Amino acid sequence: RKLFFDTHALVCLLEENGFTTQQSEVIVSALVKIMDTNLDMIYKDMVTKVQQEIALQQVMSHIGGVKKDMIILEKSEFSALRSENEKIKLELQQIKKQVMDEITKVRADNKLNLNLEKSRVKELHAQQDRALTQTDRKIDTEVADLKTMLESHKLDNIKYLAGSVFTCLTVALGFYRLWI
Repeated sequence: RKLFFDTHALVCLLEENGFTTQQSEVIVSALVKIMDTNLDMIYKDMVTKVQQEIALQQVMSHIGGVKKDMIILEKSEFSALRSENEKIKLELQQIKKQVMDEITKVRADNKLNLNLEKSRVKELHAQQDRALTQTDRKIDTEVADLKTMLESHKLDNIKYLAGSVFTCLTVALGFYRLWI
C-alpha cells in the first residue's frame, strides 16, 4: 500500500519537538497501523473495477431478460389490449354516428315545426288582415251611408226651410196686401 505522507519526515518532526527517536518511531508506526486498519475498512466497503464490471454484466443480463419478458407480454397482453381498444373505438364510432343521426333528426323536426309555426302565423296574419279589411269596408260603408243620410237630411232641412220661408213670405205678403 502507498502512504500519502513521508513517515521519515514525520519522525524527524517529532524528534525536533522533543520526542525521542524510539517514541517518534512508535507514534509513526501506530499512525501507519491506524491508517492501514482504516484503509482495510474502507476497501472492504469499496468495489473493485472487476467486481463492478461483473455487477454491470449481471444487471445487463437481467435487463435483457426483462426485455424478453416485455416482448412476450407485448405480443400477448398488449395485443389483447389493442384488440379491445379497437373494439371500443368501433363502438364509439357507432355511438357517435347514432348521436349525429339523432341530432339530424331533431334538427329536421325542429325545422319542420318552425316552418309549421311560421305558416300558422302567416295564416293568422292573413285572417287578421282579412278581418281588418272587412272591418275597414264596413266602416267605409257606414261612413258613406251616414254621409248619404246626412246629405238627405240636409236636403230635407233645406226644403223645409225654403218652404217655411216661402210660407212666411206668402203670409207676410198676404198681410201686406191686407193692410195696404
